[in-house]
Amino acid sequence: MARAPFELAGVEIAPGTRMQVDVPVAKLYTHAPLHIPVEVVHGRSDGPILLVCSAIHGDEINGAEIVRRLLRSSMLRAIRGTLIAVPIVNVFGFVQHSRYLPDRRDLNRCFPGSEKGSLGSRVAALFREQIVDQATHIIDLHTGAVHRTNLPQIRAQLAEGSQTDTMAAAFGAPVIIDAELREGSLRHYAQNRGIPVLTYEAGEALRFDEWAIVTGVRGVRRVMRSLGMLSEKRLRSKPRASEIANGSSWVRAPGDGIFRPQVRLGARVTKGDLLGVVADPFGNVENQVRADADGIVIGMSRMPLVNEGEALFHVARFDAIEEAESAVENLHPYFDPELNGGDA
Repeated sequence: MARAPFELAGVEIAPGTRMQVDVPVAKLYTHAPLHIPVEVVHGRSDGPILLVCSAIHGDEINGAEIVRRLLRSSMLRAIRGTLIAVPIVNVFGFVQHSRYLPDRRDLNRCFPGSEKGSLGSRVAALFREQIVDQATHIIDLHTGAVHRTNLPQIRAQLAEGSQTDTMAAAFGAPVIIDAELREGSLRHYAQNRGIPVLTYEAGEALRFDEWAIVTGVRGVRRVMRSLGMLSEKRLRSKPRASEIANGSSWVRAPGDGIFRPQVRLGARVTKGDLLGVVADPFGNVENQVRADADGIVIGMSRMPLVNEGEALFHVARFDAIEEAESAVENLHPYFDPELNGGDA
């Protein structure tokens, strides 16, 4: 029996084909229409319906490049199931280089949304009804905020033996954080409907971080293989298993001034280690920033100008810190926070 076409926003995509669909979302002040761009790759054989989306926060652009490279993959010619790829969800914020919608709402706090609510609520409702509710699995791509970078990591609500656990392990990011669900987020909505969902965090807003993009593309492909959507690939060496953090905390600025970090993203630190220095412009007063626990630096500020209390270093704690350090080292040779450009 032939597989049925896939329908999105009134458009039918035949089995064994792919199509770009512009989902109407709203109009600008000028009355010009605005659309959420979507590409559907509909395989000939039955299988999962995987949604890979990015830029729910409009300034988090690494995910858009991950989606672009994923769609260029020749492996998709033999896909089983259906891939729904959405490189830019928050088109308003993306155009304005902003995390938020024009009404200053965070789209990732607006789900499930309402057709009669605020702009954020209406966009969330449209994205949910037209796209999210059709998915059986979801990978949501994010980065750190402006002037803040994240080590490649998966955030998910873990439960032993669950599909979410299987997807998280397959992705192969060095760190997995068992993260609580945030009300109003896509992950909160999907997980409560029984849709396994991963949030991938890597890199910095408004920047292309090659190491974050490469890790993301490879991770999505691994998940697709684990779901049976792509043929298994023989690897010379198996990726090192991800390590699950048993907690994390932010180390904050002890005073106002100019921030000079002394460790890099992904560094292993011991409680009491010097992480950085905050000094006044003359260097007369220097405040040391020290680790408050043993762990791995999975996020850090990139802004040299700080006020007292600002978050500077995100340190994750692990039961087996040596294994966690090895998982981070496994990102080499392409893990380099200063590397940009290239393709995968």
